[in-house]
Formats: sequence, C-alpha cells, structure tokens
Amino acid sequence: MGCVRNPVHKSCLSLMYACGLRIHEAAALDIPAIDGTRGTLRIIGKGNKERHVPLPLPVLEELRILWKGHRHPHWLFPNKTRSNHINKSVLARTFSAAAREAGLRPKPTPHTLRHSYATRLLENGVDTRVVQILLGHASIKSTAIYTHLTEPTRERLRGILDILMAGL
Repeated sequence: MGCVRNPVHKSCLSLMYACGLRIHEAAALDIPAIDGTRGTLRIIGKGNKERHVPLPLPVLEELRILWKGHRHPHWLFPNKTRSNHINKSVLARTFSAAAREAGLRPKPTPHTLRHSYATRLLENGVDTRVVQILLGHASIKSTAIYTHLTEPTRERLRGILDILMAGL
C-alpha cells in the first residue's frame, strides 16, 4: 500500500484487505455501516445480502482520521466531486498502478486482497464455515478454493504428523 498516494484510495484498499471486501462493497460503504463500538462493518454484498465483519481497531482509527478530513455526510469514500462514492474502476486503476510500481508479479488484482484475507484467516486456524460467513459466500464450495495447502499449513501439518507418529 506504500505506493498508493491518495489517502482515500489507500484507506479503501487497506479496508478491502483488512475485512475481505469486494471492491464494490468497499467503494460504496456509507457512514452508518460502521459500528465503532462493536468494531464491525455492515456490508451489503451480492444479492443485497447483509453481513457483519470485524473491523480491526487500527483500520477503524485510520477511517476516523480519513473521515475527519472530508466529513462527507454519507460516503466514507467520496469521489472527487463529493457527489457520490468513489468509482470502483478508479480504485482498480489505482491498485494496478501501485502493483506495477511495486514490481509485483504475477500481476495482482484488487480481488487478490480478498483472497489474501481468506487465506490468512484459514492459515491461522479460522474455521472454513466462519470464513464463508465473513466473505458472504452462499456456498461453502466458493470458500473451499481458499483451503489450498499453503507452505505454513504444510509445515504445521508436518509437525502434527511428526508428533502423532512419534509414538508408533
């Protein structure tokens, strides 16, 4: 995120990663969707389905600072003219430019942030069903694509198997 200079774009992309949001979910986030007391976000996802996701405190603080800078009455991420929320294509271009500047290969997309969120949760032992709920997937099959065997998971599995097999 260090290559993203626009603070609105940077905060929106950071939020996508921190909460596993789709690009349109983050771009269209309104102020009432934030529950600072509970530390959650209300997300309206595909099919107009509502879900609540945890909002990490450092990200909440970043969003508060951002909002104090623009104080838009409705949108957390307003566009330049303040007439609407930021356009998802603007965010996608910003992300692509930052990835190019950082020299990332293969070329990631904004959706890569959501994939990274899900993979990180699963690698840290969060149940697949919980990840399904957080991502707003209707089917567990959609979430199952993130359960690929990553290197940290393989190492943990080897350690568990070594312990189990030691007594044989």
